[in-house]
Amino acid sequence: MTPLVDVMLVLLIIFMVTAPLLVAGVPIDLPESRAGALDQQAKPVQMAIDESGAITIDDAPAVESELPSRLAQIAAEPQPPEGRRIYLRADRGLEYGRVMRVMGELNRAGLNRVALVSVGGEQP
Repeated sequence: MTPLVDVMLVLLIIFMVTAPLLVAGVPIDLPESRAGALDQQAKPVQMAIDESGAITIDDAPAVESELPSRLAQIAAEPQPPEGRRIYLRADRGLEYGRVMRVMGELNRAGLNRVALVSVGGEQP
């Protein structure tokens, strides 16, 4: 019985050490929302705008001047029947116009299924 407990404790420590390393991405201070999570089968495109206004698409940096061509490439890729979903994460400290410019470029590229990501807030 003692060797089994030792093995379980070692596994617990391994999981405790590796779990924080699995979270990767751009650090963003997301706003809160009471909306529920979306059901999704196909892998969405992840876009993020950090507090300095830097844009990333699927964890790859993107310059705003290159955004129309990058989004056109994404729109040209084969899409699932329900359409390509874009998850847009924007830092809460950004000005509204900055986020709207990015959303305007998404709309111009024909990527209209945009979900704004937030952290869960309190339920009433």
